[in-house]
Amino acid sequence: MSAKIIIVGPGGSGKDFLRKKFTDKGFTYGVSFTSRPPRQGEVEGVDYFFRDEDFFKANHDIFLELQVFNGWYYGISKGEFEVKDLFILSPSGLKCLSQEDRNRSMVIFLNPDLALRKERINQRNDADSTERRIIADNEDFFEFSDYDMVIKNIF
Repeated sequence: MSAKIIIVGPGGSGKDFLRKKFTDKGFTYGVSFTSRPPRQGEVEGVDYFFRDEDFFKANHDIFLELQVFNGWYYGISKGEFEVKDLFILSPSGLKCLSQEDRNRSMVIFLNPDLALRKERINQRNDADSTERRIIADNEDFFEFSDYDMVIKNIF
């Protein structure tokens, strides 16, 4: 079992930006499944595996972690987690990891200032409104402290 890098951060924090920096250096990204619609420019099998809600209900046993966030299903399959070394998870998704998996993972928390996050969310074509996303992230990240490193300034 290899070590894992897990990126955690609220919407607009720069998770995809950092993911691309790691993959440019040769890290392999574990693609998550989601029921949310693709954003402009997102590619099936690269950014997410886009599936409907019925898929998640019928296949819940294939997932290492499976969460509903802001009304959308998200999950990492057990198979992806075993063969890849870079992941993006939510705080609730991180809690689904076994202690052994958490111990072999470096969790990087991206936490830039709210104004920058709002600006980034407003610039993308998202299925959620900016305010709805900020409210959901505030709930999801309330008292979040299960990280090894925090980055507050990422471009």
